[in-house]
Amino acid sequence: MNNPSPYTAVTDDVSVSVVSQYLPNQSDADKQQYVFSYTISIENLRSTPVQLLSRRWLITDADGERSEVEGEGVVGQQPTIAPGQTYTYTSGSVFNTPVGTMQGQYQMIAPNQQQFWIDIPVFRLALPNILN
Repeated sequence: MNNPSPYTAVTDDVSVSVVSQYLPNQSDADKQQYVFSYTISIENLRSTPVQLLSRRWLITDADGERSEVEGEGVVGQQPTIAPGQTYTYTSGSVFNTPVGTMQGQYQMIAPNQQQFWIDIPVFRLALPNILN
């Protein structure tokens, strides 16, 4: 198990927690392909529902190479999260280096049609025991 403690950020009464995991069976170090999964839990701490509209990511590998990704929803969904509820999903990323980071934001909308951005905390994706 790597990174058993979640990385967490709270913005505008919405909490985002991330736990990442290295996937050795899908990775190939000889080809510089390091595959990671990450599980994100979005908890609505508000008294009204919120809906996730879109996401934007900043992905950085150990060589400092950066890429940005934007798109609608997450894993093909734009979930509405009721007060006190949590939406959880798992996705993945492939790096050319054994260590990298991801961070970003989700665009949300409240019942009054007010749109706002919440932070996805910076989290590390790394081979187990590579960083001691």
